[in-house]
Amino acid sequence: MALDNDSNKPQTSEQQPQHPNPNPKSVEIDIEKVLRDKMGSKARWVPRFVVRWLKKIIHQDDMNSFFRAHADEEGVQWLKSVVDYADMRITVKGLDNLPADPGARFTFASNHPLGGIDGVALGAILGEHYDGNIRYLLNDILMNLPGLRPLGVAVNVTGSQGREAMLKVEEVFASNHQLIMFPAQLCSRKIKGRVQDLPWKKAVVQKSVQHHRDVVPVHFSGQNSNRFYRIANLSKALGLKVNVAMLFLVDELYRNMHKPFTVTIGKPIPWQTFTAECSHAEWAQWLRSQVYQLAEQKETKLQ
Repeated sequence: MALDNDSNKPQTSEQQPQHPNPNPKSVEIDIEKVLRDKMGSKARWVPRFVVRWLKKIIHQDDMNSFFRAHADEEGVQWLKSVVDYADMRITVKGLDNLPADPGARFTFASNHPLGGIDGVALGAILGEHYDGNIRYLLNDILMNLPGLRPLGVAVNVTGSQGREAMLKVEEVFASNHQLIMFPAQLCSRKIKGRVQDLPWKKAVVQKSVQHHRDVVPVHFSGQNSNRFYRIANLSKALGLKVNVAMLFLVDELYRNMHKPFTVTIGKPIPWQTFTAECSHAEWAQWLRSQVYQLAEQKETKLQ
């Protein structure tokens, strides 16, 4: 799905307007401001070539151009615009697995191969199917995106949750919204030569059982660059607490533009399936295995 309107295409740095953001609803990425906010007066010692590299790796000018062009959009419409911008060629399998009952509440549990654009695309697909009645459990950093914020409940994926955040998670599980989760929380890694999720967190089972939500397994195809996995594995080997690989996710989005992807939606798994025979953590890993089994099914494109 490509944008045909030239006015929506990203501008180069030479074309980029230098005036302040005229639309208060739009977010602006400003690496130099981020450095000043985080480092104070020490930010002046950051070499200019490093600042230029950071702007390039997060595509500051391109992203700001998109944010300005779509500043008046939010929710599912904003998600669709991102998918169009990335020109994702998506084949969806298994939508007919979802019951027509409008009162059914599901937890959609998906793998997380791309670390961002996959979540956007899945939200666009399910948001259209459920007329906008979706919510995400999101990395709290992503809540800074105004277009995404109305659909999100913030989760701190690298630390402990505050009381207010935990209450919001409980509220969204108890609500009538269709809930999208990435139980690994972090983007997939290359493990033993295969791109796959880290072990899934037990909350996907624990909360779904508690709130009587059937769970729908979803598999999203695709992978990031080998560079991304090398950085992620090196960071782990060095014992770094900072998720360095996350810095490269915007660049990975651009590397994945114009590519084909397949989203496979499995049949809902009744919440009663998750009995006391296994722990919630064990059931979560079983659920993870069900998602990867979906990828092995013979692909038949929807007409």
